[in-house]
Amino acid sequence: MNETIQLLKNHRSYRTYQDKEVTLETIELIMEAAQSAPSWTNGQHVTAILIRDEARKKKLAELCGNQKHVENAPAFLVFCADFYRAKLASEIEGKEFKAIEDVDTLLIGATDVGLAMQNAITAAESLDLGTVPIGGIRRNALEVIEFLELPTYVIPIAGLCVGYPDGDPGLKPRLPLQSVLQEEKYNKDQQAIIEEYNTTYKEYLKNRGESPLGWTNRIANFYDKSYYPSNAKMIKQQGFLAKDMQK
Repeated sequence: MNETIQLLKNHRSYRTYQDKEVTLETIELIMEAAQSAPSWTNGQHVTAILIRDEARKKKLAELCGNQKHVENAPAFLVFCADFYRAKLASEIEGKEFKAIEDVDTLLIGATDVGLAMQNAITAAESLDLGTVPIGGIRRNALEVIEFLELPTYVIPIAGLCVGYPDGDPGLKPRLPLQSVLQEEKYNKDQQAIIEEYNTTYKEYLKNRGESPLGWTNRIANFYDKSYYPSNAKMIKQQGFLAKDMQK
């Protein structure tokens, strides 16, 4: 196992941070690594908005559902799927901007953000920083768009807290590899694997002094409701899926 793989396998989410500045130079290094991620048709459909002002972090923490680690992190990055530059490119070349009407465009934007964010996370960890992604940036997406003054064709996908860790939350056990790596075709016979993982996960929680309810309990409770349904309005406002949204 080489150092890169070891670094990736050692990943964990940090929600508490030292009172220590993350310099702009460090953030720039992280974002240069993020820019090096693969991108559909080299469209580079990602923009990250850096927030370090204390009052603005506090406001974003509220918009994310009062997640205090957003406020307490020295730096907070809002990763956006960005097709504004693609629109400008179309105007420069005198071409219609039609692809924005396809649902696949949203998949492209979200995928590009995911790839870039993973590069950013790995780069940050290589510099002894800790991170945690924040999906709650979509909880009040329309307000986030206004707060960050995002133009049409730009939508917030996820936030990323960045800071020097204060304590170690421990390494969370993952599903057995045979569940996520399957050969030739999908194996639907996974119940026994998941039940085995439940036992491992319960033990992990018990050792942390938490209620050992298991992974399936957590996931089932999460997916028994709809999250952020208002984002359909946000997607339409920002210029995506114009035809589909009219149906």
